Amino acid sequence: MADGKSGCAKGFCDTTIHVDVKDYYGKRLQKTSDLQSNACMTPAKPIPAFIREALKKVHPEVSAKYYGCGLVVPESLEGCRILDLGSGSGRDCYMLSQLVGENGHVTGIDMTEGQLEVARTYIDYHMKEFGYKKANVDYVQGYIEALTDAGLAKNSFDIIISNCVVNLSPDKKRVLAEAYDVLKDGGELYFSDVYCSARLTEEIKNHKVLWGECIGGALWWKDLLQLADDVGFSPPRLVTAAIITVDNKELQDILGDFKFVSATYRLFKVPKGNDKPCLIMYDGGITGAESCFEFDHQYTFKANDVVQVDGKVASILTHSRFAENFTCQTPGGSSQSCAAKPKAEIVDPFDLALLVDKQGPGSTTGGCCSTKSSACCK
Repeated sequence: MADGKSGCAKGFCDTTIHVDVKDYYGKRLQKTSDLQSNACMTPAKPIPAFIREALKKVHPEVSAKYYGCGLVVPESLEGCRILDLGSGSGRDCYMLSQLVGENGHVTGIDMTEGQLEVARTYIDYHMKEFGYKKANVDYVQGYIEALTDAGLAKNSFDIIISNCVVNLSPDKKRVLAEAYDVLKDGGELYFSDVYCSARLTEEIKNHKVLWGECIGGALWWKDLLQLADDVGFSPPRLVTAAIITVDNKELQDILGDFKFVSATYRLFKVPKGNDKPCLIMYDGGITGAESCFEFDHQYTFKANDVVQVDGKVASILTHSRFAENFTCQTPGGSSQSCAAKPKAEIVDPFDLALLVDKQGPGSTTGGCCSTKSSACCK
């Protein structure tokens, strides 16, 4: 666990950036409305009803100090062990606590003492509100670049989520590597973050307010693809994307022509597949997506329909927690001609965000778990 006074874990210490981020989120920001951009407030898709109900049970003070940039709620969570990177005041942890159930567990890790104090204050409140006999949530003080140093065991989590936090780290490759190490085989890193249209200038990266606003530390989206591959993850799957706006003119002048997007990706710790097509059938059964499962922006699986996927996606679906919900069919069977072809893959999150703006979020990212089912599920 990190030493709150020295700002050090066993093998990792604060950088200037870490100190500035602690100050920004621990002192400068007191509530969501203090933010200077919508980077940490951009909803990528409609919030499903069951998640809205779960959020209603979160204490108002916890929600008031929420600074996330998207909805990070992957599917099939019952009984899972989840880690929230940069858990802050604990809003997402308490929401997920209800989804994993009393037999699951959620751990939040954050380096900011003030945020952790708020989160820990309401553990008993939430367990009573949820009707749990024992707490299924805990919080650890530490760095997202040093998870094992903070006492988190390797190969111990089914899912890792992160909501607008990875961009705050000066060493994003180390964040991904640590996440890979503490995930179980078949585990998933499902996270929402801010990405830029090109590599940022040193002026922008060194601007304290822009960094605190999740802009200055934004990763060029193409670099994420390379970093994920270097660490060992499967190719990132793009789920949602939304354009970020900066209303402050002074900050906008500094940013110039750089563009920013909030995007959600899912990365899996599974054997890397090939590019050969494979036939997959969704058997149903995932809570909230019993008849139709929106995996990412490209693949939406309707129960009992055969869909052609590439080898990489097949490897994810058959080696992760989704394996029990899918049947892999041998290519060349009689159903091959009836297999649904997926829509074209969009790799660039800016292209997807523009498409969403043009067609409306319900048409491309509303999904089957949203308040309105997508057309493909009717």
